Amino acid sequence: MLLQRCPSAGRARQCFHALKLIKKDCLLSPRVSRCASTAAVPRITTHYTIHPRDKDKRWEGVNMERFAEEADVVIVGAGPAGLSAAIRLKQLAAEHNREVRVCLVEKASQIGAHTLSGACVEPRSLEELFPDWKERGAPLHTPVTEDKFGILTETSRIPVPILPGLPMVNHGNYIVRLGHLVSWLGEQAEALGVEIYPGYAAAEVLFHEDGSVKGIATNDVGIQKDGAPKATFERGLELHAKVTVFAEGCHGHLAKQLYKKYNLRENCQPQSYGIGLKELWTIDEKKWKPGRVEHTVGWPLDRHTYGGSFLYHLNEREPLVALGFVVGLDYQNPYLNPFREFQRWKHHPSVQPTLEGGKRIAYGARALNEGGIQSIPKLTFPGGLLIGCSPGLLNVPKIKGTHTAMKSGMVASEAIFSQLINENLQSKTIGLDVQEYEENLKKSWVWKELYAVRNIRPSCHTVLGVYGGMIYTGIFYWLLRGMEPWTLKHPGPDFAQLKPAKDCTPIEYPKPDGKISFDLLSSVALSGTNHEHDQPPHLTLKDDSVPVSRNLAVFDGPEQRFCPAGVYEYVPLETGEGSRLQINAQNCVHCKTCDIKDPSQNINWVVPEGGGGPAYNGM
Repeated sequence: MLLQRCPSAGRARQCFHALKLIKKDCLLSPRVSRCASTAAVPRITTHYTIHPRDKDKRWEGVNMERFAEEADVVIVGAGPAGLSAAIRLKQLAAEHNREVRVCLVEKASQIGAHTLSGACVEPRSLEELFPDWKERGAPLHTPVTEDKFGILTETSRIPVPILPGLPMVNHGNYIVRLGHLVSWLGEQAEALGVEIYPGYAAAEVLFHEDGSVKGIATNDVGIQKDGAPKATFERGLELHAKVTVFAEGCHGHLAKQLYKKYNLRENCQPQSYGIGLKELWTIDEKKWKPGRVEHTVGWPLDRHTYGGSFLYHLNEREPLVALGFVVGLDYQNPYLNPFREFQRWKHHPSVQPTLEGGKRIAYGARALNEGGIQSIPKLTFPGGLLIGCSPGLLNVPKIKGTHTAMKSGMVASEAIFSQLINENLQSKTIGLDVQEYEENLKKSWVWKELYAVRNIRPSCHTVLGVYGGMIYTGIFYWLLRGMEPWTLKHPGPDFAQLKPAKDCTPIEYPKPDGKISFDLLSSVALSGTNHEHDQPPHLTLKDDSVPVSRNLAVFDGPEQRFCPAGVYEYVPLETGEGSRLQINAQNCVHCKTCDIKDPSQNINWVVPEGGGGPAYNGM
């Protein structure tokens, strides 16, 4: 039975409006003032998740009461999965003449502002969701007209034929600016009556006494950098629901908590990840080939480092190309720098001519799931479920996850709606346990597709590396379509693959020329990233001593290289003896790489004040 519709949507919006932040317009500065410290271990982390407020005298007498709103379904994250789930729920409600209140919270200040992908999209799920998507004006302007794949050496390119039936075939797909598609989906959702609240980050999972999920709480605002309350402090809002859908994207910070509480990863392998870096360029119109899709593997990476590139020619009324580089986060050499590998790749003789005379207009980065079906956790638990890239539904060899993410949201909504309208339902918990979602997803084309390609990514862990994976794909996938009677395993979590610095060779990277390749700081400036400076850093450390005592001592501080935004740097202590870690949290592009690759697993990424982060425009 449906919940009664709580105070009107207007009242909910007033509550959110009361929590809105005053955002300062300031220039991005990658370096903050270097504070003096006389302590043996300088204090870095001030966030309440590490230093509880109930033990801090500065918080005595502060009103910690939160206002609560009731909804039927709460969705965390306005990406393709979350928006598709919201849309499908409202479609079903309209079809059955039912009232279903759907609330969706999104940490970005605008829908699509934190979305980053290649992106070459398979429109299958969009066609299911909106058969008339073309008439509705969905921003899919560039059908793929040409598919190219190659292996790079340092000086040449070896073309590789794309045989029919291989995952890389893109006939019928569209090159898109995914942020624009997400924004359009947001418009469709609002038109159907979904209540969308951008700029409000889900900071906490709420639970009923019986252990089921009760909903979420948005982040508190008005906290000083040292962790003390400001005069403007406001508690976040609680959103309660019968079902809470977690669509946070890759490596969501709430999903991490749910994995532990409900032991959701008990029967799956560790997730494996990659870091994807992307730029948008306007190029010479004579070099522009709208609809061309290019992918490469090989140089500048060695065969044991998984990764590759993409270069897509968009048809967006101007000669625009999207290019990027992906590095598997199971790499071993702590001296590897994904950002600088990307910049070096652009100088390859087969890439640089396309960019010469052009102008770079945008930059960003995001982690992506690469584990495949063997790394997908249990998807349901009392009161909630996981959809999209949060559990890891990316088809790795296709380099596509939008279609699977959208379909998972649609399948979830159909299962949720079935329970909401079942007046004879007898739930064992207050929060509904929608187990039918996982059962139905496993019967869908999503599961069949992911199962067929399950062995391609782990096949790259042989002595032949990436080339062994290509051989495996050619023999077993192309001939057997994933029907081989075995499932390969990953070697373990990505952070555990990093070798000590003493066992590795430092990598010498060429200096950027400012025309084709660029420095990190000017790149981050193009992401539009901004955070309120006077707030506790949202990159928290479980132990402030570990960065120097272990990461720097053993791995030569890999966080200052794997971060694609210059968040982490080791600076000298004022005494002149030793170093300390400085966290430039205002630079963070919310890619989650640090939380994934930190060899000590000491970094815990949590949400900053809502609205902070990158401001991507169609990335």
